[in-house]
Amino acid sequence: MTKIAIVQESPILLDRDKTIAKAITLIEEAASAGAELVVFPEAFIAGYPAWIWRLRPGGDWGTCEALHGRLFQSAVNIEAGELAPLCNAAQASQVTVICGMNERDGLQSRATLYNTVVIIGSDGQILNRHRKLMPTNPERMVWGFGDGSSLKVVDSPVGRLSTLLCWENYMPLARYALYSQGVEVYVAPTYDSGDSWIGTMQHIAREGRCWVICGGVVLEHSDIPDDFPDKDKLYPDSDEWINPGDSVVVAPGGEIVAGPMRKEKGILYAELDLETVAISKRVLDVVGHYARPDIFTLEVNTQVQNSIKFK
Repeated sequence: MTKIAIVQESPILLDRDKTIAKAITLIEEAASAGAELVVFPEAFIAGYPAWIWRLRPGGDWGTCEALHGRLFQSAVNIEAGELAPLCNAAQASQVTVICGMNERDGLQSRATLYNTVVIIGSDGQILNRHRKLMPTNPERMVWGFGDGSSLKVVDSPVGRLSTLLCWENYMPLARYALYSQGVEVYVAPTYDSGDSWIGTMQHIAREGRCWVICGGVVLEHSDIPDDFPDKDKLYPDSDEWINPGDSVVVAPGGEIVAGPMRKEKGILYAELDLETVAISKRVLDVVGHYARPDIFTLEVNTQVQNSIKFK
């Protein structure tokens, strides 16, 4: 059995260093409880830009610019070593860590932001860095597009891991690309929530015959800093749960075994039996005995896109 922990806690919104420090404390807490895998939600460092769903296109330009500036300053430049404290914490606690973040391009434009999730091994090394392939609706005003180079399943002490962010999980071909690599633990950090989203997580577990771990964003009005631009206008209700979380763990076949954790902060624990993955595929294996490669084929471009080469 493998014990996992989903951290459903708010970040220190728009403060990278304090959020990383909070994450390290939470990793240590989860590790002390016996967790071997610790999962953080989408854009945990340093917060999902929830305000984009409340701003008026073309009408709130000043607020948008001010908030984007704060988001940019709190984003992670991986090439500059800004994620090193989290990697060191994973190694020190001997756990695998999956964490979502706002990532700042550190190689080319140095200005584009990405919605990124990293898998950090128990040795402190980054096993995969996945940038969201298709930002959803107003998210496209915040984040650039990822590419197929990170559609990977990686080996780890806690099984074969993969990640897709939020509504990427509605992309059938992206899911299939991961199924075809033998994913055992399918991790879906997300801002989405509610019964329909939980149903999606159950569908993926039934379809892929894998464990599905959903780490949901939780955010209350009290988590918004006092100097947040137009706070009273965007978030007038002091008792509001801006996002409820809904972290959940689903077994191969679709049974919910932990959660959903709704309007609550803390750590959700579960134990996974990885042997059930192969056994559950006796009745359905969408890339094995239930596939028809003579009829359907999938080609994935795994090359890094938008690269610039100087001769």
